Amino acid sequence: MRSPGTLGKTWRLGAAALAIAWSVFPIALVVLSSFRPQRDIFRIPPSLIFAPTLDNYERLLRDWPSFFPDMLNSLIITVGATVVTVTFATFAGYVYARYAGRLLIASAFFMVVVRMIPPIVVTLPLFPLFSWLRLSDTHLVLILLYSAFFVSLGSWIMRAFVQQVPRELEEAAVVDGAGLRQILWRVVLPLVGNGAMAAGLFVAVFAWNEFVFALVFTTRHARTAPLVMSEMLSTIEGVDWGVLFAAATIQLAPVLLCVLAAQRYVVTGLTVGAVKG
Repeated sequence: MRSPGTLGKTWRLGAAALAIAWSVFPIALVVLSSFRPQRDIFRIPPSLIFAPTLDNYERLLRDWPSFFPDMLNSLIITVGATVVTVTFATFAGYVYARYAGRLLIASAFFMVVVRMIPPIVVTLPLFPLFSWLRLSDTHLVLILLYSAFFVSLGSWIMRAFVQQVPRELEEAAVVDGAGLRQILWRVVLPLVGNGAMAAGLFVAVFAWNEFVFALVFTTRHARTAPLVMSEMLSTIEGVDWGVLFAAATIQLAPVLLCVLAAQRYVVTGLTVGAVKG
């Protein structure tokens, strides 16, 4: 007879396996379908054994030549939004962690409230403003929007990491004659790098896949990859699922590689960084 501890561990492992399968199955289905011949994608009953083909990717290059230039737009916007958000969130997180005041508390909760507003609500009021500023259909407008939308979450993440940095380290730096700039650059920032990676990862995934802002504020020059994929779903000839799955696979790859590369920084504890330093 199994002990209660063993049964509990078995249930937890089973639940984790189901959660992983639930998350991985749609991704695996899209990736595998991108290598299937068009006639076999929705074959009933489905077959796991098939002869892979690159025909869907070849047709993507031939029929949708704008997809890869628009992916470059996505890359520029994602990198810009991530850098801007992490920079401002780091300084804001330090202020929220080290200083107190009613105004700071009110601003922190105001950012949370703004973050909860659906993006579609603010698009229409902002559209004439950005048109007047001649920022529509530029990389800058999406970088600013994505940064403004995620700086609140980034600030709370960085605040939590800065709070774990012992104040004694900063006090020792002050005794040695360091100013605020030196304290931030040489003491705080090396110890909150994991938090910056975590905040940056959230922003990057959001900016890479965002659709609503890109649809409203871009038309041609700054159009992103999700907009091209939406056009694939609304063609007069019908949806070419093989090409769509190929595009989805290509668009998924950078995000997946980014998450896999950054996960060790996200999960590494702040104490480890302090000990190594």
